[in-house]
Amino acid sequence: MSLTHLSRSRRVWVLMTGLAMVAFTTALPAQRFGPSFGFEPSVPHSKYDGKFALARLKYTTGPGGYYYMGLPAWAHGYPKAEQNLMQILDAITSVHPHVDSAVALDIDDPELTKYPVAYMTEAGFWVMNDKEAAAFRSYLLKGGFAIFDDFRDAPRGGGGWANFASNMERVLPGVRFIDLEESSPIFHCFFDIGDLRIPQYYDRGEAILRGIYVDNDPNKRMLAVINFNTDVSNYWEFSGTGFKPVDDSNEAYKLGVNYIIYGLTH
Repeated sequence: MSLTHLSRSRRVWVLMTGLAMVAFTTALPAQRFGPSFGFEPSVPHSKYDGKFALARLKYTTGPGGYYYMGLPAWAHGYPKAEQNLMQILDAITSVHPHVDSAVALDIDDPELTKYPVAYMTEAGFWVMNDKEAAAFRSYLLKGGFAIFDDFRDAPRGGGGWANFASNMERVLPGVRFIDLEESSPIFHCFFDIGDLRIPQYYDRGEAILRGIYVDNDPNKRMLAVINFNTDVSNYWEFSGTGFKPVDDSNEAYKLGVNYIIYGLTH
């Protein structure tokens, strides 16, 4: 690792050590089960002003997706996870995003094209219609970049990988999901991440990291990064509570920062 990257890593560690001392008033981690019925959270209208914000993707939640605090699957961790990530991004990069407000948009909202990086959680519960598929295809092919996180094949419901893959086949017919290697550019565009054995918050087994590329060609632009069988954003959401070691949260933040920098520069 270069001295530049070492310095960045140390700055993240210092930032997160301080953040861990703050008593956030949050709910228990996402493995806690809640009611099977739920409600749509209030989403403030955010007017685009040219300043970077991570756009969370809203979608229709399939059966069983309201298990956490009665929230729809798309809203698990919203908005604390991205707000904490934006604080780190603001502190160690020159992006300087919105750090207090959060953006959540429907997949087919025309406003989405103003946000270069989008984020989806719990894609195993993602229900999509043809209009949304066409809009999402247009978003990705025009330069948008998507981060998929926090989904798995699990007994609590949802379609897991099969549901996600089926939806992406509708978005990008003929799509291939390519396993990422440590040499992939996305792991070296800000931090040098040389070990993809990322910590698990509560999932069992190893995380699986995959990418989707233009024309299914790994030498071309990546359209989306996929964190499967893991919940990286849970570290962002609960990094200040002391539930997990600071070092583990740092690794999750490094991934998040690299994903955003890649999306902004490719």
